[in-house]
Amino acid sequence: MDAKSVTRKLSAILSMDVQGYSRLMGDDEIATVKTITEYRETVASLVTEWKGRVVDSPGDNILAEFTSVVDAVQCAVEIQHVLKAKNNDLPENRRMIFRIGVNLGDVIQEGNRIYGDGVNIAARIESLADGGGISISGTAYDQIKNKLALGYIYSGEHPVKNITEPIRVYRVPVHPEDVENKKPKGKGWKKVVIPLAAVIVLVIAAAVWYFYPAAVKPGLEVASKKDPSQTSDQKMAPLSDKPSIAVLPFDNFSKDENQDYFSDGMSEDLITDLSKVSDLFVKSRKSSFVFKGKQLGATEIAKKLGVNYILEGSVRRSGNRIRINAQLIDAKTGHHLWAERYDEKIDDIFGIQDKITKKIVTALALKLTPAEEKNIERKGTQNIAAYDALLKGRAQMHLGSPESSAKAISHYKQAIELDPNYGEAYAELATVYNNLAFMGLHKKLGMSYQELRLAEREALDFALKKDIASAYSLNSIFLAFQHRHDECIAAAKRALDLDPNNAMVLWQAGFGYILGDQPEVGVKLAEKAMKLDPNCLY
Repeated sequence: MDAKSVTRKLSAILSMDVQGYSRLMGDDEIATVKTITEYRETVASLVTEWKGRVVDSPGDNILAEFTSVVDAVQCAVEIQHVLKAKNNDLPENRRMIFRIGVNLGDVIQEGNRIYGDGVNIAARIESLADGGGISISGTAYDQIKNKLALGYIYSGEHPVKNITEPIRVYRVPVHPEDVENKKPKGKGWKKVVIPLAAVIVLVIAAAVWYFYPAAVKPGLEVASKKDPSQTSDQKMAPLSDKPSIAVLPFDNFSKDENQDYFSDGMSEDLITDLSKVSDLFVKSRKSSFVFKGKQLGATEIAKKLGVNYILEGSVRRSGNRIRINAQLIDAKTGHHLWAERYDEKIDDIFGIQDKITKKIVTALALKLTPAEEKNIERKGTQNIAAYDALLKGRAQMHLGSPESSAKAISHYKQAIELDPNYGEAYAELATVYNNLAFMGLHKKLGMSYQELRLAEREALDFALKKDIASAYSLNSIFLAFQHRHDECIAAAKRALDLDPNNAMVLWQAGFGYILGDQPEVGVKLAEKAMKLDPNCLY
């Protein structure tokens, strides 16, 4: 081959194979082929998502190429997380555990294939990785050490066949237990450890937030779990020097007890509307709903939550009519600042919500910016049936189990069928999909991981077009993992502009800022989220 006709380039190469593949084939060839076929599809989907391409996949080996070593390593980390979740569904002796090696090196391209030392080194480094682990070459490490705070562990120099100099190898901790308890040396260690610690805290908090109800078996108590409604009467520290409010779950006075989802949804929408007011601190739904059904007065609840004001009320739904009573209480004096009764057609529900929000803003002498007025008045739908389906889905989503999540998806899809432009329904559908993907529960829906992620992406993209705050905050995390930092920060900022006091938006935007190389901003947002919802870690 003429050297001048050879196409050479610098590429990031990811090589992976199965640990103990011969044993798996010997035990059950059919099951092994079925599993590795499914896993190949999952890996191919993730490689594409991280802007790479699968070059070849002979036997139990998969070879992929990336233009960015940052993308290659982040893809490797996500592959191991996803495959670990998939393996949890298999018996221990049938689990397919991959080793991954990543190298940055020179390769020869011939058609769609690549050859050369860059590929050989990636394969050698892969063989040095632990099962379920990742090893990277020194050339890859040099490019990402200041870009990805992953806590690398030096594994020494290793010889590679036909390579003159030994290759530096580093291990990439994939799971928290992989990190060695060694204090980093040098003045720059805080730049790595603090953002990494913050990311871990946010990931754990998000998981607890989404799935805690499903994680505790009935009849079992968690020692660290406390019921905030049973705390002492000592007043909590104020949220801030701004007015602060908690919206309690409105009582369901309808004859049908199954209408709880509607009265709860009414309360939650008021929380959402009020959280769009930047000069007002609004306790999260999770904090306020702790007191549902508790026999406590508004003043006592306000002390426990550390707020200045309480909004409480009731909802009675009958046929096409709805009756709503609402009252705003000054926690310091116990007096009503404002109270109103509405008896309207159910079609007027959105107008009633707007009136209540504006009455509260007026009573507290707050000033709305033009953007805030627009955000509060904007409703995702005028279709009452679609809205009703969304509230049913939301009630199921809050239960947190895989079964209730499946029901939530069904309700959200119904809402979208009734109103194909319902941005909020798409945003909440994307959230449920993300929760299930995060926990590796896609099989509970009869879906592959890539099918679930594709459905989530489609729902999220539509919600972004409709300018939904939660869609922007969730997307900021995805953009951060793809190392698109400028876009990540822009998405987080837009989420906070739309909904500055929504605890989950704050959590997700904070996560985005941390991964987007602005950990100080991210931690402050996380702290604010915890003020609005101190129960999220219970």
